[in-house]
Amino acid sequence: MYSETDLEAAVAAGVLSPGVAEAFRNHVAAGRAAPLVDDESFRLLTGFNDIFVSIALALLLTALAWIGGDTSAALAGALVAGASWGLAEYFTRRRRMALPSILLLLTFAGGVAATLIGAMVDIDPQHMTEREAGLIGAGIGLVTALATWGHWIRFRVPITAAAGAVAVVAIAVGLALAINPAIEEQVTWVVFAGGLATFALAMWWDMSDRTRQTRRSDVAFWLHLAAAPMIAHPIFHQLGVLDGTIGTVQAAVVIALYIFFALVSLTVDRRALLVSSLAYVLYAMSALFEKFGAVSLSVALTALVIGSALLMLSAFWHPVRRMVVGTLPGELREKLPVLDRPAVAA
Repeated sequence: MYSETDLEAAVAAGVLSPGVAEAFRNHVAAGRAAPLVDDESFRLLTGFNDIFVSIALALLLTALAWIGGDTSAALAGALVAGASWGLAEYFTRRRRMALPSILLLLTFAGGVAATLIGAMVDIDPQHMTEREAGLIGAGIGLVTALATWGHWIRFRVPITAAAGAVAVVAIAVGLALAINPAIEEQVTWVVFAGGLATFALAMWWDMSDRTRQTRRSDVAFWLHLAAAPMIAHPIFHQLGVLDGTIGTVQAAVVIALYIFFALVSLTVDRRALLVSSLAYVLYAMSALFEKFGAVSLSVALTALVIGSALLMLSAFWHPVRRMVVGTLPGELREKLPVLDRPAVAA
């Protein structure tokens, strides 16, 4: 299986001409009866060896965390972070293995954060004020963000930008709590603002590769994946969804928001928002069915309706997207992922 990264490398090495590579993409798109730009593909596996290596990495890093944790939590995080960087020198920088690279980036960032959190636990945070805890949390986010930036400079793993964005949002949350600890109940709106900023960053990467032929599209994919829950969860949390009870009006608002998210997803040609808010709309629609008397079949009817709707949307994604994007101003359409990729002769 050949990825866009492999095609880019072949073109850069002179093995394929840009025209031949583009013709190959168009041939694959025609065989799938859908433009590649609408497939929202990203590189996850280069082969089954990715899974084999990832399992081995998970076992090794878990063992290191266990051994280090027997001494202190900080040492456990440091061992995981150091080993993740060292292993990335081979599996990411030399072998360019997709899934292990993603795993090693996540364990590196998590290890850095765990090291600092473990050090804070060793200091005994019970005697810290809420402001001090907020500042320390922001400091942990800052160090983690800087560490992921260094990882990006060295390895260029597409998911790194998303991990860094999450760390920056953690900085904002920590600073907000340090400035005013009383806003703890409203901190979800800080997360929401961070989600919107991450979404804007994802769109910036998307606009730099409207035909989705380079690694920039992979970076945008992970940023969208990080932004979606930060946007969806605060909204539905404020609506009281999943608190145990939901009224008819609340359920209707949730369904309306899901339709709005679907329109946004079609516009930007990304499905992350639909996936992140799926649990909320399932719960809301199930509650509606129960209120109208279908108590025993509420879950089944909800799954039937939502599952059918999502399958229909997936099958007709391209024509529906064409209709949605067609209603937008021309200047905006020129910044969105293209609807059709022009054919290029070999």
